[in-house]
Amino acid sequence: MKVVEKIKKPIYDEMEVFEKKFRDSMSSNVSLLNRITHFIVNRKGKQMRPMFVFLVSKMFGNGQVNERTYRGAAVIELIHTATLVHDDVVDESYKRRGFFSINALWKNKIAVLVGDYLLSKGLLLSIENEDFDILKIISVAVREMSQGELLQIEKSRSLDITLDTYFEIIRQKTATLLASCCAIGAKAVNCNKKEVQKMHKLGELIGMAFQIKDDLFDYGKKKIGKPIGIDIKEKKMTLPLIHVLNKSSKSEKRFIINTIKNSNKNKVKVNKLIHLVKEKGGIEFAEKKMNLYRQNAIKILHEFPKNDYRDSLELMLNYVIERNV
Repeated sequence: MKVVEKIKKPIYDEMEVFEKKFRDSMSSNVSLLNRITHFIVNRKGKQMRPMFVFLVSKMFGNGQVNERTYRGAAVIELIHTATLVHDDVVDESYKRRGFFSINALWKNKIAVLVGDYLLSKGLLLSIENEDFDILKIISVAVREMSQGELLQIEKSRSLDITLDTYFEIIRQKTATLLASCCAIGAKAVNCNKKEVQKMHKLGELIGMAFQIKDDLFDYGKKKIGKPIGIDIKEKKMTLPLIHVLNKSSKSEKRFIINTIKNSNKNKVKVNKLIHLVKEKGGIEFAEKKMNLYRQNAIKILHEFPKNDYRDSLELMLNYVIERNV
């Protein structure tokens, strides 16, 4: 059995029901919009985020979920999909999960409007059902994600990024949405404030580990997940690179900054930079940090009774770190 199928096993029925509810939540009277949302649904990913919502809800709800859990999962997936559609426009990316992106097929104007539509559907789903507590969690996440992206753009221009700034960027940009998934899963089944905060922290720790794993793909031996060196080409400051930049000599610093700023498309220089990062312990440093986030997440999980849902959450955490894509 594949890892993802194993993770899904305790929530298989809920995910089946969710698929239909999610499809319905995107429906519209505009045929163009329905064609595009149909395209989105048929090319969905692993749906990790709704899985977090259902696993946490079932862990606290004695194996039960309610309508609020389904709505919470749908809101998360609608908002997440909206951000992906907008990201592809911002990044001028024409591929998403091996398929053409919305902006590649329907151009930027339509892609931006579709992203706006999905965002508004997510917010309205909460408002119409008076899930104001869930709405607050997701609204904070949207604000943080936008701030994280802008902070990353600002810092990539000047390349003056410290480790603290890097961790703040990935906390906002990536971890905050996974934190919301776990918090919403707990909130949906009426957990107390302390439990919701604990789940929020759990999701945040998993999100931090997830992003560091993503950074490490840039230095892989073979093309898995994303192309090797793509972050360098896009002038993104990853954890292994920041660590090495902070401990390099003046001449090495000049080479690193010059490569990122002026030679980021030069294969020879990019490969030389990747070699330098590996040689100076950037990979080991990032792996150590990633495993620390993993250990702290497991500590939180193990505060709760062992059951199928907790086991699946732990499997999910390990999958995040051991994945190849």
